[in-house]
Amino acid sequence: MRYEGRLYRPPSEAYSLIVQATIGCSHNKCTFCSMYKEDKFRIRPTEEIIEDLLLGRKHYKKIKRVFLADGDALIIKTEELVKILQAIKNIFPECERVGIYGSPKSILLKTKEELDELRDLGLGIIYLGLESGSDKILKDIKKGVNSKEMIEAGKKIKDSNIKSSVTLISGIGGKENSIEHALESARVLNAMEPDYIGLLTLLLEEGTELYEDVKNGKFQILNPKEVLIETKNLVENLEIDNCIFRSNHASNYLSLRGTLMEDKELILKQIEEGLKYDGYDDKELYRRL
Repeated sequence: MRYEGRLYRPPSEAYSLIVQATIGCSHNKCTFCSMYKEDKFRIRPTEEIIEDLLLGRKHYKKIKRVFLADGDALIIKTEELVKILQAIKNIFPECERVGIYGSPKSILLKTKEELDELRDLGLGIIYLGLESGSDKILKDIKKGVNSKEMIEAGKKIKDSNIKSSVTLISGIGGKENSIEHALESARVLNAMEPDYIGLLTLLLEEGTELYEDVKNGKFQILNPKEVLIETKNLVENLEIDNCIFRSNHASNYLSLRGTLMEDKELILKQIEEGLKYDGYDDKELYRRL
């Protein structure tokens, strides 16, 4: 399979056929992210993408899931996405779901009718990076949208009956904005009603604006206990039914998972137990694995 640059995909797409539909990220301005900084964003020709799908068919007898990379493949024009999804249906009739990263802006550019059409052709889940529900933090990290637009994007996915997986970053507001980050993120998530919430913990990446802010003393990162307190504040204020909550990424200090609201008290109890642990400094190295 052809792939340009470094490969990034959601944990739940580990066993999917990954086909690169775009190179890099259409936004690529977030202060904390180094993922696609070396890549100039472009959309691959549809013919090339279909060639890769055909190549995948030669190598694999059964494909249950396909993931269209890179950072914002939903930005591709709907008529081209339709061709790609139709090709997936024809080449892999056994495929159960197609997943894709979608920025809030690319989601908002699609009409409900367009999203409905993509859903009917097999698009089953959109991964959206919320990062924070705080307008102040969203502006600070140069996300390019505000919380109102985030909510609108989330509701648009839900209205089209496409699954949504929303990612949040613990510690992205630093010490100064930790409480606001937790409370505002809970507010936005409650309004979006995603099917999945994925909680990551901030990792500083050399070469990013945020890395320089930490070096210059403009941004103070949270210690492990402060991250857990922030997580506790977040979970206490979440009111979403039948939402799978995961905080089991390598970047997290404490692995948490459950279904809201059913397991909310259990998750909070696990956080309380985690706050009693004093060995998190020993785990710092492993957060980058």
